[in-house]
Amino acid sequence: MNEPVATAARSGVIEEIERRVLWLATSIVHHANRVRPNPSGLKVGGHQASSASITSIMTALWFRHLGPDDRVSVKPHASPVLHAINYLLGELDASYLTSLREFGGLQSYPSRTKDPDPVDYSTGSVGIGATAPIWGAIARRYADRVDGGTPAGRQYSLVGDAELDEGAVWEAILDPGVAELGEIVWIVDLNRQSLDRVVPYLAAHRLQGMFAAAGWQVLTLKYGRLLEELFARPGGDELRARIDAMSNPEYQRLLRCGADELRDRLPGGSEPVARLVADLDDATLLAALRNLGGHDLGSLTGAFEAIDDTRPTVIFAYTVKGHGLPSEGHPQNHSSLLSADQMTGLAARLGVDPDAPWARFEDGTEAARLCAATAARLRREPPAPQAPPDLPADIGRTPKGTATTQAALGRLLLDLTREAPEAAARVVTVSPDVSSSTNLGGWVNKVGVWSTSERRDWFADDAETILHWREGPTGQHIELGIAETNLVGLLGELGATWSRWNRPLLPIGVLYDPFVGRALEPWSFGIYAGGQSILIGTPSGVTLAPEGGAHQSIVTPSIGIEQPGCVAYEPAFVLDTEWTLLASLARLGRPDGGSAYLRLSTRPVDQTLAAVPADPAARERRRRQVVAGAYPLRRAGRPAVTLAVMGAPAPEALAAADRLEQAGLGADVVCVTSPGLLFQALRSRQGLDDGPNWILDQAFPAARATPLVTVLDGHPHTLAFLAGVNNVPCATLGVTGFGQSGSIEDVYRHHGIDADSIVRAALDLVP
Repeated sequence: MNEPVATAARSGVIEEIERRVLWLATSIVHHANRVRPNPSGLKVGGHQASSASITSIMTALWFRHLGPDDRVSVKPHASPVLHAINYLLGELDASYLTSLREFGGLQSYPSRTKDPDPVDYSTGSVGIGATAPIWGAIARRYADRVDGGTPAGRQYSLVGDAELDEGAVWEAILDPGVAELGEIVWIVDLNRQSLDRVVPYLAAHRLQGMFAAAGWQVLTLKYGRLLEELFARPGGDELRARIDAMSNPEYQRLLRCGADELRDRLPGGSEPVARLVADLDDATLLAALRNLGGHDLGSLTGAFEAIDDTRPTVIFAYTVKGHGLPSEGHPQNHSSLLSADQMTGLAARLGVDPDAPWARFEDGTEAARLCAATAARLRREPPAPQAPPDLPADIGRTPKGTATTQAALGRLLLDLTREAPEAAARVVTVSPDVSSSTNLGGWVNKVGVWSTSERRDWFADDAETILHWREGPTGQHIELGIAETNLVGLLGELGATWSRWNRPLLPIGVLYDPFVGRALEPWSFGIYAGGQSILIGTPSGVTLAPEGGAHQSIVTPSIGIEQPGCVAYEPAFVLDTEWTLLASLARLGRPDGGSAYLRLSTRPVDQTLAAVPADPAARERRRRQVVAGAYPLRRAGRPAVTLAVMGAPAPEALAAADRLEQAGLGADVVCVTSPGLLFQALRSRQGLDDGPNWILDQAFPAARATPLVTVLDGHPHTLAFLAGVNNVPCATLGVTGFGQSGSIEDVYRHHGIDADSIVRAALDLVP
């Protein structure tokens, strides 16, 4: 401990700062709800009680233990505490303290990208922010393996105990590789309350056993120094046993009692306890009941100093929700707000002037000096910006024969190692135990599997082994267990290294497309937090055919339209896949970049159907159209109908066009690669967006406007908006029901996306 901190600890100034943090956090919420004008009358909200339960923990952590290279994920409802601390450290202007949940102001929950003060991890979606530092630790190690010089530090998660109900938490904790991450520290704010109630049977010992079984160091802070001193007196053993045995609701009810009632209720029939509490003055008795380990700064310091950095650590810190507030311990205090009179009383107890609620400590005081020393200790020097390496826009190959878009993924990754080795060195692939079945086998064989240490491949000399599992710190593929939430959590953090450490990576996550829905919310949250990555769903749609309905995706195509910060592609041909993947990689790791989602297929398709232009200029024009969202695949001499197809059913659309031509009806065929980009272009044409819209004129020129049939292996509403490009009659074909097993021909016929269905839809539209 450095000298300013040691001096402060001896003088009690840490406690003074703790009181000021509590006041500021409570006042931030109070002002947003009780002071700031609210013409609409809409609830503003905030969490004074949830902030109060963790104030001691955060004060001890920031003002005694954090280093500049440490990162902290703060539980969502404690955002006012984080802002209060940043304000005292000079990292937040006072004008923002009155702006909680105001447009352009402090966010409801900590946000890396939207809050004006330093936030290490965005939180708010329960469970995701808690696990983010696990994936951040892996991302830091991986970035250091690529570039070196990425500063190491602890990765803290401040977790509400109710967050441990989230399955995502346990999926992360139980992943085998997590036990090797000694920089991980979780601090569980064990206040034993959820949003609606006191949790009746929160079995902390069971939770502790689960962490221990996963290889974590488990530290428990149940009682503070005052209670421990009472336990050493006559009757103390009985007092400990009495408190240990009582239910959570009973304990919480005692917090609502005055001293006389507490003397009557606390003993629970135990004469030794009754004699012990009878000898205590009122103030000591009331303080003792609240003296839990999570509010005892000395106990917290002892726990932080006992952390074993060779394995992950969890600290269970018992706390009181609303500690120090009039609402403490009440079962409905989660969103309760202090009244103006209660705020005045709180100010008097905490020693602040309610007429100057945002005052910092006066210059020259020990508290001010400690704040300044802490700010200096935690100041991070921004690393020099680093742009990701250049990527080719076109490898230059024209695929022949029959191939799948899924196979194109593995082929392109191998091509990058030859054509763009600097960029390939920054590619990191992540998969939840589906590497071989998503065509990453060749890539994995070439680059190896990342792990914290070298591991022997016992099958390296087995002649029948095709996939070689070489694990070590130089590998470029990360394999997780079968947990899509873990996959996208890691993907988001790998995609944030460019902004966190200026170490850009090119992360690609691969999973079965039916499970994109399961992974979407945490992946979306990673994008919100600034993570830039590529998510590839494969195989996709009912084109899986024999795999059956449970493994067939229907709604995923609309993600391309609906997901902010993400461009989605569904290519029909191998070359489309390569071009869109290269364009997506080129958008990663830069301030003006973003994420991408590719929906690939295992359907073998004749690649000559793509009709790739031989002329270099025409080929480049085709590439630009593919990347922009659509291209004309076939033009009729005199079009009577337009067929807009996306993805795997492209052969059916071309076959339908041939049949319509034979019937005397010319059919244009437009291959859609990104409905989201086309929708943005349409909004731009309508004056609702600032983006380019040239692609609409090239793919759907007004001079060739005809009735339109759209078809895709997914929900038909995905392409329904295309009728509005030229305001033409439209029939939308796609999948609206759960799939079933069968051949592609049978399944396509069942869902009405086969060539017969396309022809019938076109004939119904043409006068």
